[in-house]
Amino acid sequence: MLPSVLEQGFTPVLRKIILAIGTLIYFGLGFLISSLSAVGQSHAAPVVTGVRTGVHADMTRIVLDMTEGVGFQVFLLDNPYRAVVDMNEVTWQVAPDVMRNQGLIKGMRFGLFSAGTSRVVVDLTGPAKVHRAFSLPPRGGSGHRLVIDLAGVAGSQFKRSTGKPTHKPKVLFTPPKPAQKPNPKPVIVIDPGHGGVDPGTIGLHGVYEKNVTLGVAKELRDKLLKTKRYKVILTRGRDVFVRLRNRVAKGRSARGDLFISLHADSISKRNVRGASVYTLSERASDKEAAALARKENKADIIAGMDFGEQSEDVANILIDLAQRETMNLSATFANIAVNKLADGVKVLRRSHRFAGFAVLKAPDVPSVLVEMGYLSNAEDERMLTSPKRRAKLVAALVTAIDKYFQKGAK
Repeated sequence: MLPSVLEQGFTPVLRKIILAIGTLIYFGLGFLISSLSAVGQSHAAPVVTGVRTGVHADMTRIVLDMTEGVGFQVFLLDNPYRAVVDMNEVTWQVAPDVMRNQGLIKGMRFGLFSAGTSRVVVDLTGPAKVHRAFSLPPRGGSGHRLVIDLAGVAGSQFKRSTGKPTHKPKVLFTPPKPAQKPNPKPVIVIDPGHGGVDPGTIGLHGVYEKNVTLGVAKELRDKLLKTKRYKVILTRGRDVFVRLRNRVAKGRSARGDLFISLHADSISKRNVRGASVYTLSERASDKEAAALARKENKADIIAGMDFGEQSEDVANILIDLAQRETMNLSATFANIAVNKLADGVKVLRRSHRFAGFAVLKAPDVPSVLVEMGYLSNAEDERMLTSPKRRAKLVAALVTAIDKYFQKGAK
């Protein structure tokens, strides 16, 4: 291109000079662009490109094929038996249901545990020990590999090893500092259920509850912010796992005026559909409510947490006179919400329900759990996966929040 431009109106010497300068600029820019590209690639997260297993008479081996080496730690948890691998944040190019019923491995799940940390949770068929855990550099045509060897042991030996990582664990959560001054606007804390290594319910067509709840949470946040009447906090803004106790802590640290936890349930009867709103009670309103609370309260176990080690806020709060006002406000919002939801979407016949959800146990923040519908029902699944169709649900929640604070709930 440069020679054709220089063929007109210049002396031969001047053409050579300009051509030389143009060539230097051309190749210099090319080098700069390629350098910047290389820098961007060098800072990309390592990628897990494959997961392999080897079943031997005395052990079961797990191999993660990776584009780069990562720091990691391995520890064991019981009740149920699990092996947990934490590592630097990675991206995954493997299928979610990658391992099942192989040697000591009953199943495996993985995902983002917290910012900078990815987690693999291996469900075990019985008690085991980490025989070896090591990384290998590229060699013989293979890339980086992370290798975990598991060997079966007696239950008593497993118990002595639980919770002890192969090296010093990282700090996975630092509670945010409480706000210094009361906020002039009501603070709405939106809690998208599940996330990261915990997918939640899986729908009829493979839809993950964690993705549905995050999508609705962001839409609800955007609608509330557009009114300019509220400050809005999300307990998670991306596909990352957050412990139940930390969801409660975020609501309290933000001095929340209302905590809304979003979920989408499943049930064996596929014809059942409709939304409902739960508030806290140690006495469940029915067997289904009790079963749902038990399932949701196991989210930490699913993600590889030791559920026996709960904060006092979650495990030991009694429903007593100190919580009466908070519980009354929660019930007030729930009643408003079910009425507004009924105007726009299908709701259950008994749409205000009660159960002992751990995530609702902040003693000083009115809290509700909204079951937006059933992913086991084809119609609800279509509604919850379509931003256009679930707009009525979001609009109903915004209207309910407006009415709640117009009544002077703050």
